Amino acid sequence: MTQARDRFIPTPPIRPTLGRPSTILCGLIAVGAVALIPIAALMAQGTSAPFTVMETNRGYPTLQAAVDAIGSGEGRIAIAPGVYRQCAVQRAGRIAYLATEPGQTEFTGTACEGKAALVLRGTEASVSGIIFSDIGVADGNGAGIRQEAGNVTIANTWFRDSQQGILTAHDSMMRLVIDRSTFTRLGTCENSGGCAHSIYTGDIGHLRVTRSRFEEGTGGHYLKARAAMVEIAASSFDDSHGRETNYMIDLPQGARGQITNNWFVQGESKENYSAFIAVGAEEQTHSSDGLTIAGNDARFVPSVSRQSAFVADWTGASLQITDNRLGNGLKTFERR
Repeated sequence: MTQARDRFIPTPPIRPTLGRPSTILCGLIAVGAVALIPIAALMAQGTSAPFTVMETNRGYPTLQAAVDAIGSGEGRIAIAPGVYRQCAVQRAGRIAYLATEPGQTEFTGTACEGKAALVLRGTEASVSGIIFSDIGVADGNGAGIRQEAGNVTIANTWFRDSQQGILTAHDSMMRLVIDRSTFTRLGTCENSGGCAHSIYTGDIGHLRVTRSRFEEGTGGHYLKARAAMVEIAASSFDDSHGRETNYMIDLPQGARGQITNNWFVQGESKENYSAFIAVGAEEQTHSSDGLTIAGNDARFVPSVSRQSAFVADWTGASLQITDNRLGNGLKTFERR
């Protein structure tokens, strides 16, 4: 078994089994991504152009043109159904990217700046109802979304068949929020620079992932986060059809926060099956004292008989690991 190498460059879903809800998490959800869901007003566009800036009701032939029209201001772009082989870079401002029909808008096969379909380095961005697919670039870091600055919120979005789903830069001021989104057939360890992952955050301030699904990974980890604070809840990590995958959740620098009420299943094809959740495997930049891992359900697929740790810790921190339901062959905790 080998640790996944690292690279960093600046069916209906199975319903997760829920444990005790966190009062902190409930409060965050209440102020989170709900406002991003496209409302009926988006359907009443006065233009036939595929990209409409709602504040002006003006349509544009490309997403980049609509982004540039907002510039350093604030605006919402309503995106008509369709498959688009184009990409965009947001350099400033606060912009919402909203599919008028969620699940019917897809950006595929094209990356800006050799990075992603959406490269986000404005003050703020939000994305809702969009599919990102088949994004690949020469260095192996091709992503649906590349967050390089500002805060980003993502809801009702599907990332599939790409090198990575979401990749961020290092910035302790950045926050990334993901709700009700799906990550399918992502990740690779085939490039000399190291592995890509379904989600890979740099050293950011805060990551929150809720009510989301990870499935059929194709290498690397499902969620790798260098964030100082993490909240990962009510999500499913289905590795039953994964290929040469590693950890479900990797916190390589340690983190505070919580991993609660999630559902995990580990499949047969693993590059590293030694743990489901890894804490501080590379360095201990962030304190992990008080990190709560509770109310989760974890097991192997029925065809697998092996030994593994649900949580492996390199930090020596005081972790709070309680009320998890574990299948045969899984021990709760292992200090490394």
